[in-house]
Amino acid sequence: MSDLKLAIILGSTRPGRNGAAVADWVLTRAKERTGATYELVDLLDHPLPHLDEAVPASAGRYAGEHTKAWAARISEFDGFVFVTPEYNHSTSGVLKNAIDFLYAEWNNKAAGFVSYGSLGGARAIEHLRAIASELQIAHVRQQLSFSLQTDFENFSVFKPSERHDGAATALFDQLESWAGALKTVRR
Repeated sequence: MSDLKLAIILGSTRPGRNGAAVADWVLTRAKERTGATYELVDLLDHPLPHLDEAVPASAGRYAGEHTKAWAARISEFDGFVFVTPEYNHSTSGVLKNAIDFLYAEWNNKAAGFVSYGSLGGARAIEHLRAIASELQIAHVRQQLSFSLQTDFENFSVFKPSERHDGAATALFDQLESWAGALKTVRR
């Protein structure tokens, strides 16, 4: 087993969220791999207030205990799979808020993106790619996009097509490769 540790960040806290089933699907496939250890990080377990740090995160001077705890949690990982809904052509507010709390803890790590929404959540991923670039997160090309029309029964029961299995493998391969390479940069 590799010493790479990767987080699957569930970026929705909405009641009745579809994201839990999507994140569980991703985690199930990730656990079959030997190139890294994957762990689910659910934002419900990290209830951050709306960004309340007076100093920009890039300064690294966190005041709030909730921010320090979040920083310690994210510091544990070499990379991330962000699981995001698409709300109003973007990612969820709770995920954006959680990302904005930190800076150095994201730097020189890798990320992949999994989205879901009426158009597969592709626009949420595009916004996350720009955010990741600013935070010095290397994001991989492969992504997974699940449509509420074709990958969910009655828009709520997750039943993804088997065609997503190959894309998931490619995402994990790319993510593990980049996370491993960037780990050498952080030493």
